[in-house]
Amino acid sequence: MKEFVITEAKVETAVIVGLITPKQDERKTKEYLDELEFLAETAGAKVVKRFTQRVNGPSSVTYVGSGKLAEIKDFIKSEEDNEREVGMVIFDDELNIKQLRNIEKELQVKILDRTSLILDIFAMRAQTVTAKTQVELAQYKYMLPRLQRLWTHLERQRGGSGGSVGLRGPGETQLEMDRRIILSRMSLLKQRLKEIDTQKVTQRKNRGRLIRVALVGYTNVGKSTIMNLIAKSEVFAENKLFATLDTTVRKVIIGNLPFLLGDTVGFIRKLPTDLVDSFKSTLDEVREADLLLHVVDISHPDFEEQISVVDKTLADIDASNKPTILVFNKIDAYTWVEKEADDLTPATKENISLDELMQTWMAKMHDNCFFISAKEQTNMQGFKDMLYKKVKELHVQKYPYNDFLFQNYNEEGEEI
Repeated sequence: MKEFVITEAKVETAVIVGLITPKQDERKTKEYLDELEFLAETAGAKVVKRFTQRVNGPSSVTYVGSGKLAEIKDFIKSEEDNEREVGMVIFDDELNIKQLRNIEKELQVKILDRTSLILDIFAMRAQTVTAKTQVELAQYKYMLPRLQRLWTHLERQRGGSGGSVGLRGPGETQLEMDRRIILSRMSLLKQRLKEIDTQKVTQRKNRGRLIRVALVGYTNVGKSTIMNLIAKSEVFAENKLFATLDTTVRKVIIGNLPFLLGDTVGFIRKLPTDLVDSFKSTLDEVREADLLLHVVDISHPDFEEQISVVDKTLADIDASNKPTILVFNKIDAYTWVEKEADDLTPATKENISLDELMQTWMAKMHDNCFFISAKEQTNMQGFKDMLYKKVKELHVQKYPYNDFLFQNYNEEGEEI
């Protein structure tokens, strides 16, 4: 009898590359590469090496200098000699056509940049028709200006400075044909998204006179876990980037007060503009919300920059003027090192206690911030009480003659 042996899929290995510049110091570059490695892991790749270079700015030809590119090439070759294949090199910034072509020619392995990696993860995570359509449109927008790179094999066939008869025309014709196909497909996808958007507008109108609350924040800060606790739902939550792509809206009842709570896609540094544009219909849930719960991972060493990234993205989609509560999550994971009594160095996030940090932000935000651990369910009842108070205030302001709403539900949230 034949035996069947089940083998695990081979994990792709990768190296990642970033720059240290006057605008991005070594600490910041490390943070960005940590995140890039997490992105690679989320996509299913294992990072085996990091390369950084201190320069004034990226090279317009090869992103890094020729010496650093040779160093990366030598590492890939040495891994091959040891029978350990490096399948791809991932760069922390978006690469232009010229950089992509030159780097691929030199390294002879798959080349990705941060944008293409994020798009790959989005394609992997997309489950609904809406998300799949949005991701496909963003992919085509990214691909369109890079089409010429797919036809470099024709250039190698031409030979000589003037090219070869019979080769130049077909190549350009095929390039234009592909461009027309992609533009036609993009037009179709945009039309589909308009139809989806119209359907969602109708759905939102049919939700009645309920206050809308939206969870926003950097990716992987715990929004879906909070959603599950408050709404008693089963939104997919995982310690991976972009675990949630589709906006999930649930009716929540706290005390005798019903409202709508939406979980949205997480934001990230250097989020591709095309992706933000493509996800417009998803982000409409944020634009039309009455209250934003901006969830922050307080245990992250760079959480203040993450707050800035989210604030900028909210401004980009015209949602920065909404009532907002900062929800500092993961207080159970917060760590700090106490300074020595004679240490006169300035206080930093690494040596401030959680109590001190809480006092600082509470003084800054007044009563518009709250501290919880969704994982350990710490302070969750206080959080719900605060949320009840805020939603009730907004409801009275928006629907002053709709007091009967509060009489339709008992304290257990059951409709009477």
